[in-house]
Amino acid sequence: MRIISKARLRAFWQAPAREDAEGPLRAWHTHVSNRTVEWQTWSDVKAEFGSASLVGNCVVFNIGGNKYRLVTRVLYPSQKVFILKVMTHKEYDENKWKDECGCFEAPPKRKKATRKATKRKRKGR
Repeated sequence: MRIISKARLRAFWQAPAREDAEGPLRAWHTHVSNRTVEWQTWSDVKAEFGSASLVGNCVVFNIGGNKYRLVTRVLYPSQKVFILKVMTHKEYDENKWKDECGCFEAPPKRKKATRKATKRKRKGR
């Protein structure tokens, strides 16, 4: 799976009093970004991370013995995992993240590729 973006994970573990999150977040990142991980459905995620939860269209992972929560959006067809938010368990329990992360909103519609008709000029015309 391709993870977008590790910078959010790094910003979280570099914050004061959150240094203990670095090891578990790095372990999660290393595992999920491994080339052998190819989730096709929610059940594939659940099989690897039994404590993960599906909340709307977000996947929430328990990190560091349930001390932290990692909210993601998994796009199975493109094999991408978007990091939406990392927070403490206390912050998670406040439920503000559901609106911030858009877990109950419809995913954005894909733009259809449009091809402009191009006219080739022929020599001699």
